[in-house]
Amino acid sequence: MSASPVTLMVARRVAKERYPHFTRWLNEGRHLAADFPGYLGSGVLAPPADDDEYQIIFRFSSAETLAVWEHSASRRAWLARGQGLFDAPHEHRAVGLDAWFQANSPAPPRWKQAVAVWLAFFPVSLLFHWLFGSTFASWPMLPRVMVSTLMLTPVMVFVFIPLSMRLLAPWLEGKVSPLEALQRCFSERST
Repeated sequence: MSASPVTLMVARRVAKERYPHFTRWLNEGRHLAADFPGYLGSGVLAPPADDDEYQIIFRFSSAETLAVWEHSASRRAWLARGQGLFDAPHEHRAVGLDAWFQANSPAPPRWKQAVAVWLAFFPVSLLFHWLFGSTFASWPMLPRVMVSTLMLTPVMVFVFIPLSMRLLAPWLEGKVSPLEALQRCFSERST
């Protein structure tokens, strides 16, 4: 058995005028996966305004539990119901931290991975403690840390770390400097 959780990342380009149907179908698939042993969670990254490719992420406790779900009759039926909603998907499997980094290139150096994860984690953690810090201030340290990590981990794993990886991809791949990557992020968002 594999010792590490496995992430299946699927990119699906939505057919024109099919967004509502695709969203309903996608949510059905996420609920279906949740019924399988070893399911750790799933997430969806919506495309930027000028694109139509969704990134769907499924995490399972091992390659074996992922395979059981992937080869199940219920998943095949779900995929059949999705025919016509999207173009041919691109799939990629990853283990550990490499799951958050680009599928089509080697994982960046660990120090770059650490910087990208920190850039996602710091502002979210800061906001969390600003909003809820006074609520938990009187709690003993162990329950305070346990509750905050239980609340922040899913948000980080399924939303902010993948977002950070997408935004910093040119820098992580060594194509631009960190400053250029951030400038590109902000210039794309403002147009």
